[in-house]
Amino acid sequence: MKFDNAFIPCGFAWSSPFVRWQGTLADVSSMDLGVTVTNDALAQRDFDPQRLTQLVMGTTVPQADSFYAVPWTAARIGAPGITGPDISQACATAVACVASAAATVDNDPDETVLALTTDRTSNGPLMIYPKSRSMGGSPDTEHWVLDNFAADPATGKAMVATAENVAAEAGFTREALDDVSLLRYRQYEQSLAGDRAFQRRYMQPVRLTDRKGRVTEISADEGISPTTAEGLAELKPMAGGVITLGMQTHPADGTAGTLICGQATARELSNGNGIVRLIATGFGRAAAAHMPKAPVLAAERALASAGLSYHDIKLVNTHNPFAVNDLWLEKQTGFPLDRTNIYGSSLIYGHPQGPTGLRSIAELIEALRLEGGGLGLFTGCAAGDTAAALVIEVRD
Repeated sequence: MKFDNAFIPCGFAWSSPFVRWQGTLADVSSMDLGVTVTNDALAQRDFDPQRLTQLVMGTTVPQADSFYAVPWTAARIGAPGITGPDISQACATAVACVASAAATVDNDPDETVLALTTDRTSNGPLMIYPKSRSMGGSPDTEHWVLDNFAADPATGKAMVATAENVAAEAGFTREALDDVSLLRYRQYEQSLAGDRAFQRRYMQPVRLTDRKGRVTEISADEGISPTTAEGLAELKPMAGGVITLGMQTHPADGTAGTLICGQATARELSNGNGIVRLIATGFGRAAAAHMPKAPVLAAERALASAGLSYHDIKLVNTHNPFAVNDLWLEKQTGFPLDRTNIYGSSLIYGHPQGPTGLRSIAELIEALRLEGGGLGLFTGCAAGDTAAALVIEVRD
């Protein structure tokens, strides 16, 4: 899908820190987290939420009262007169939300849409499905997070099996995959340099107030595992192949958001700091149980819609739950590994699902700004051997 007049004002894409699951945010509803961080983000940017014309939400893990996610959230952020869709597309949710918001603005540049993604993988709900004809009326149950991590119902395969399948087909060695993981960790360390100077460009702290009025602030990612070549070499494969815990991401909790509007509004809001043109999105699906291949397919479709090639792209960011993803992308496209995820990726800082892609897009925007603007590509896989991609351009 191609867009002609959908923009993000520079400075108007943000993310909370990501907190490893069962950590500090384990008992905080993702609905509350999204509202708290969004309110702070809009206030910090001196943006009046009454200017919003639509809210697009992205969630993948149900929370208490999330049946009313959009109107409830809109009221709590000071925009009670708006509504919009609540989108759930597994790990592709962020791009799906951006695509929905961009299509709305592309049709009417006077629209100003907030895309808000939020998820908590910690303490995932236990779903109970009535089954009156079973023995004694016993219900079926589903651990929403854990059971879906364990297997794709279409294939019966766990996500790690998809990484093993692609690694085996491509002939990726354990050593090559460890090298990718180590590179990604070192790139993430660059985002921490100078007292987290890069992360502070987009990261919105989480401020939680308890019943006694005491405030807890989370200003940086929590639960990052230090990575060394020696430590990676000591890990054993999880499924008898080459994939170890050092080559895959970890579940997390977090939220991310962005404002999408027409060019004139974007220019006004950016205060001379530049704008981000949303050019095209693309979605793709790989063969069954080959999820790490899907980001290349989605990227090809987004680039084709934009009339561009990898030769036009300055930087790529990926959602890479496995190091296999990035090695496959390099093998298929030739795009250099060291020009991908130059300030880190979900492989290192974790994966709350819905917000993961939007954090990576916010990082891509800021990385391009530091490089003087230009074209960037985000692409990332999602459950069901699918993926989503977005092409952007940062302009003065």
